[in-house]
Amino acid sequence: MHWEIRGLEKLSFRERQAVMLKESGRPSEEIAKILKISLSSVSTMLARAKSKRYQIVGILQENELDLDYSLAEDVQDNE
Repeated sequence: MHWEIRGLEKLSFRERQAVMLKESGRPSEEIAKILKISLSSVSTMLARAKSKRYQIVGILQENELDLDYSLAEDVQDNE
């Protein structure tokens, strides 16, 4: 599975940095240290980013489900 952030183009460069760090599991305090900004700036950036409605989407490849199932067979069965 891979993760995709949709709506990233709506975010400023710094908002993207904060979002990427937050979505990778970093706490706000650590984000502030990494970006060399205050904790309140991190909160502001994340709030602004959220208001711009970005989305985190997990995308699975068919073979990652370990299912012995074919969509083609399902379509044939329904015809």
